[in-house]
Amino acid sequence: MKEQDPIPGRRDFLKASSAIAASVVTGFPAIISGQTVTNAIKVGLVGSGGRGTGAAQQALTADDYAELTAVADIDQSRIDASLAELSKHKIASRLKVDKANQYLGLDAYQKVIDSGVDIVILTTPPGFRPVHLAACIDANKHVFCEKPIATDAPGVRSVLATTEKATAKNLSLVSGFCWRYNDAIVDSFKHIHDGSIGRLVAYHATYYTSPVKPMPPESSRPAGMSDTEWQIRNWYNFVWLCGDSIVEQAIHSVDKVAWAMNDEPPVNCVAVGGREIPAEGGNIYDHFAVNYLYPNGFRAFVVNRQTVGCFNENADFIMGSDGTCILGGARPPRIEGKNPWTWSGEKYDMYQREHDRLFASIRKHQPINNGKRMATSTLLGMMGRMSAYTGQEITWEQAMNSQEVLVPEHLDWNGSLPVPPRAKPGITKFI
Repeated sequence: MKEQDPIPGRRDFLKASSAIAASVVTGFPAIISGQTVTNAIKVGLVGSGGRGTGAAQQALTADDYAELTAVADIDQSRIDASLAELSKHKIASRLKVDKANQYLGLDAYQKVIDSGVDIVILTTPPGFRPVHLAACIDANKHVFCEKPIATDAPGVRSVLATTEKATAKNLSLVSGFCWRYNDAIVDSFKHIHDGSIGRLVAYHATYYTSPVKPMPPESSRPAGMSDTEWQIRNWYNFVWLCGDSIVEQAIHSVDKVAWAMNDEPPVNCVAVGGREIPAEGGNIYDHFAVNYLYPNGFRAFVVNRQTVGCFNENADFIMGSDGTCILGGARPPRIEGKNPWTWSGEKYDMYQREHDRLFASIRKHQPINNGKRMATSTLLGMMGRMSAYTGQEITWEQAMNSQEVLVPEHLDWNGSLPVPPRAKPGITKFI
């Protein structure tokens, strides 16, 4: 699947005639005449941590008439810190989040949706994504949805159904798979798909880095804090919340593999993984190595590690019969071989470009829907996790139809929530 994105930069649109701007207003049911700007786009933020704060700044930068009007989180201090950080930037005058529109708790996302916003930014831990996304689309909201989009296969299937609803409703759904909006990488994959390295032979991707959010010792847990709160505050260490590192962080490498294969699924995969450095209390691995097999015999290898004091690298080596395309490292993307090439374009912020395209698509009534490809890439990462956890070869169909539910159906903020043991290959069963 190739998605064409015809939307120009935001500045081009903002130069459009007032007649066009007036016609746009009808596309936003939340817009009322009392606003400072009559065609303002109201933005709601669900998850005000570092990624959410950055996304909110990018959203308001993308459109000169966008206003942040509602925020949700589990912690008031995070909302306060987010708004304080945003107030340091030139978009500060468009922060219009009244105290009444600062929502706390596990149901705060719905309150943001119901507050009258036009677009919702979803940047909570991934385990919550399918429910949050479904609620947004049901309420006719455009969405920026961070990656990954789920932590289990039922969540992926839910997102695929939601994606179809978004299409039917002409709503924009832009994902946080940011490399798809990076000009250097877009140009690189165009060269690959145009045959510059010949027939694809193999793909090797590395994501060697340090731990993202290390598990704190149990002794640091405040007295009286519930299991639910403790796990959400340390979300990266629990599979139901983050999906593990192959699904949460190295998913960018997995997504580029999917991109190279035109988002067509593999036949199967075999993976290994485990935990070398103890992290008591959590249940994720700290390394994976996945071998994906595609119908034409093409193989893709994705390896990642999150360990302090080791060699770090985030790179992609796409090998073809006529050369190799190399992404990552200190040098720009390049092709070595029969048709040598080095990227030399004008760099821009891919995180900003995601929002530039999203808001321009809304203004021009030309929806962008990244839903299918973001679900495909997320499941591709899960497939590797399933294989590593069980020690079994996993087919695409098995992964898609998995009945394993990781996310608790009913969460009690003050309740107990036992942590399942870390998976053991050969013992843990595929569900």
